Amino acid sequence: MIETTLDAVLGGRLQLRQPARGHRVGHDAILLAAAAGGRAGEHAVDLGAGVGGAGLALARRVAGLQVTLVEIDADLAALAAENAERNGLRPRVRVLTADAEDTQALVSAGLAPGGIDRVLMNPPFNDPRKQNVSPDPRRRLAHVAAPGLKARWAASAAVLLKPAGVLTLIWRADGLDEVLEALSRSFGAVAVLPVCARRGAPPIRVLVRAAKAGAGTPRHLPALVLNDEAGKPSPAAEAVLRAGETLSLAEG
Repeated sequence: MIETTLDAVLGGRLQLRQPARGHRVGHDAILLAAAAGGRAGEHAVDLGAGVGGAGLALARRVAGLQVTLVEIDADLAALAAENAERNGLRPRVRVLTADAEDTQALVSAGLAPGGIDRVLMNPPFNDPRKQNVSPDPRRRLAHVAAPGLKARWAASAAVLLKPAGVLTLIWRADGLDEVLEALSRSFGAVAVLPVCARRGAPPIRVLVRAAKAGAGTPRHLPALVLNDEAGKPSPAAEAVLRAGETLSLAEG
């Protein structure tokens, strides 16, 4: 049995049971949920959901939205199901223990090809050729990107999404060109929102939204700045991370 902690996120609106060590829910998951958007009656799928941070935050934000959490690690998937129950979201949230890249398994589990409105994902994004790899196997699985992973996850999203369905993802800012390349085969109408630690600093993350079979040149939105000059959370970041406001990317 893995050691866990119970933590509050989204200004206390969400309680998450998660491993005490290894990959833990942070800003990335909450930012992804704020960028994904959604409407009552739609169905969203969170690929690589972990303990459900992003998908459950999205379900909490959007009343009436159905969410499926897909996670390859059975222990994390069990925690995701527990977290859905803990937060009263179980009626609208389903958890699948499956590989995000195995579209046949996803379809066999009831995710109809071309039947999903939105896909969100926070894939592993550390390149083992450039970054140190954690000795913790669960953290390594969550963080380390095998070659071609972005393209394979994008392909899974393309299989699941309806025509003009929306994919939203978060990635390292220095990998934006690779993300755009991975999306180019099946997606267009791309919008990019950089995330900076402080004003004037280079972005550390990019939130990317794209439509299946969409068209048009990528749009670049003004950056979200997480901290002010004193190192305290900025009002804009607090509004999203704690008050539950939606990012402009979700509306595009």
